[in-house]
Amino acid sequence: MLVLALDTATPAVMAGVVALDGDGPPRLLAERVTVDPRAHTELLTPHLTAALDEAGVRLDQLDAIVCGVGPGPFTGLRVGMVTAAALGQALGIPVHPVSTLDAIAHATPFATSLLVVTDARRREVYWSVYCDQGWRVAGPHVDRPDEVAAKLADELEDIGVTEVSGPVAEQHAELFGLTALPTTHPTPTGLVGVAARALREGGEPEPLTPLYLRQPDAVEPGARKRVSQA
Repeated sequence: MLVLALDTATPAVMAGVVALDGDGPPRLLAERVTVDPRAHTELLTPHLTAALDEAGVRLDQLDAIVCGVGPGPFTGLRVGMVTAAALGQALGIPVHPVSTLDAIAHATPFATSLLVVTDARRREVYWSVYCDQGWRVAGPHVDRPDEVAAKLADELEDIGVTEVSGPVAEQHAELFGLTALPTTHPTPTGLVGVAARALREGGEPEPLTPLYLRQPDAVEPGARKRVSQA
């Protein structure tokens, strides 16, 4: 099975081609990654085209697409999801949604329990916690880093989180009291690994729904105020 993996929920613009053979782990054929939070629109299509060319795979040879659905900022996240949806519809192949945090956790070798954090802007982070078997046991949430640290020391104390990964892991590791691991963005094999069971079973994918975790900034205007007559 040949799978195209896309993610634009973090500053990394990522596209890759992955082979999923039998019951074996996902096998990377080619990938392109550029870390630039303002270049998702410009770089995603060239990246996926270059990855396909390097892998020697045509679009019509793809069996499925896996796309990171965040959590992430509105504009960047939409680029990957719209591209995946358009390709899936044009090619008549399924598009499987995957949490970007789950994909990072899947790509991170960790010993006990893991915290994954990505930048949510506004001095906040998106985060989830994973047990030593790889299952998500908390999140996804959006909080200030100090609020995450308080939850780790209080309500999540029994989980025994010792390590953190993700784009802003090193930045906040000391505050969290955790060891930062080197995985800093979602990988093609991480995305496909999370969706592997669904891909192999060949069932209907879950809806391609973005994880924003915040209310939109834009709201519908209220009723117009009446102007009193003098």
